[in-house]
Amino acid sequence: MVVGRKKVFVNRISRPGKFRTVAGTTPIFQYNTPVGSFYVENFGCRATQADGAAIERQLTDRGMLRVGTSAEAEVVVLNTCTVTSSADQDARAAIRRIHRTNPSARILVTGCYAQRAPEEISALEGVSLVVGNSHKHRLAEIAAGNGFVSISSLSTPSATLSVPSTAGHRAPVVVEDIFAHSELLAAPVFDSDNEKTRPNLKVQDGCNNRCSFCVIPFVRGRSRSLPLGEVLRNVEQLVANGYQELVLSGINLGRWGRDSNRELPTPDSAAPVRRARFVDLLRTILERTSVPLLRISSVEPMDWSDELIALVASSPRIASHAHLPLQSGSDRILRLMHRRYRPWHYEDRIQRIHAAMPTAAIGADVMVGFPGESEEDFEQTRSFIERLPFTYLHVFTYSSRPGTPSASMPAQVPVHKARERNRVLRELAARKKRIFQEQFIGETLRAITLTQFSNGRTEALTDNYQKLWLEGQLPANRMLTARIHSTEGEALVGEAE
Repeated sequence: MVVGRKKVFVNRISRPGKFRTVAGTTPIFQYNTPVGSFYVENFGCRATQADGAAIERQLTDRGMLRVGTSAEAEVVVLNTCTVTSSADQDARAAIRRIHRTNPSARILVTGCYAQRAPEEISALEGVSLVVGNSHKHRLAEIAAGNGFVSISSLSTPSATLSVPSTAGHRAPVVVEDIFAHSELLAAPVFDSDNEKTRPNLKVQDGCNNRCSFCVIPFVRGRSRSLPLGEVLRNVEQLVANGYQELVLSGINLGRWGRDSNRELPTPDSAAPVRRARFVDLLRTILERTSVPLLRISSVEPMDWSDELIALVASSPRIASHAHLPLQSGSDRILRLMHRRYRPWHYEDRIQRIHAAMPTAAIGADVMVGFPGESEEDFEQTRSFIERLPFTYLHVFTYSSRPGTPSASMPAQVPVHKARERNRVLRELAARKKRIFQEQFIGETLRAITLTQFSNGRTEALTDNYQKLWLEGQLPANRMLTARIHSTEGEALVGEAE
């Protein structure tokens, strides 16, 4: 329903209770007592992890206490992903698990799945409130404190609040057209709760591309950038806290700055000004902060300009690592996917990166089983990957997403065929990774120590993105040089010099 003339309220406290009607208002969800503890569980990509960190900051800033498990929490926030059907299934399984083990918990579901299918989640037993990505930046106002918060104060008049019907469970929903929003949640996040050494900073969100298989633009909205000043403040704070490596991430990271009206002078002061670009962001961070090492997460192939390649290759403060989504090595399939490059464009970028940084990690996302993918198409992808200097792959099996063009395409690939293709590429990737790692035996690599310690060895990550086991127990978050003496499984083994 449209909210505007009448005030619609959702109580900030998400404890299960009863619906009631207040004179002059629509029905509301009434809860019983205030809450103080919360737990955030994240699903999916680095951007979702970063959103979860920002949600935690919102809640702690309002006086709520973060606890270590969902079983201890009065409020559990599930920050969901919807990139595949299995991601949706994982979220539903988590809701059932939490409701079973902690039935008194108030379960708030937010994130991409909540934006795409809020009513579906609303009907699940145990869910107290569904908040779309459109209102994730105001989640703490809904989840924390006493009293009521007006939905009209959280949104524009087009926002909707769905309230339960009398038939079956139906939690309130707060959601709005994501394309009407320009907010960007940003807070540093770490790879895992036990690895507090490599903070991840999201500097961009949303995507203006329209790949035929992808639902992300419709749940995250248009591309938007964290302002330069905010990026620098976050980086400076992390450096002040002693962190040695910082990972920059985004949904379409290479598009940072393209949504801004800010213009920058070119290196030639007589030349006309131009809009800020991702390479400008990197240069500014290097010039204005003392961050020891920057690592770039995934950047689309068309955004790996010669200028960006040259900067990454020449700076010892940027990790020797490039990740370029590929999806397919078949020109026909790339066209069906609505990808913006052809195989020869992609190969040119990879070869230029490899020529500039021969020992850099080079990775790609690859999708198998896209509708219409024939054996010939798959063989083109396999042989394309075989001849290029990849050091690792993230291989995904196609998953139909409701509302995307590919969902209605003919010639859907049988699951067993797609899984077999997935296996073939994973084995190819493992072989290429092994060959890449063996060249470093007897050599030295820069690495940062992590927090895992096993069998008398400390886990580390090299500058060029290789897992490394170091002899002895070493303190975490230490940048060092290691001599490599062997490989073990998918990891290097060595000792600190």
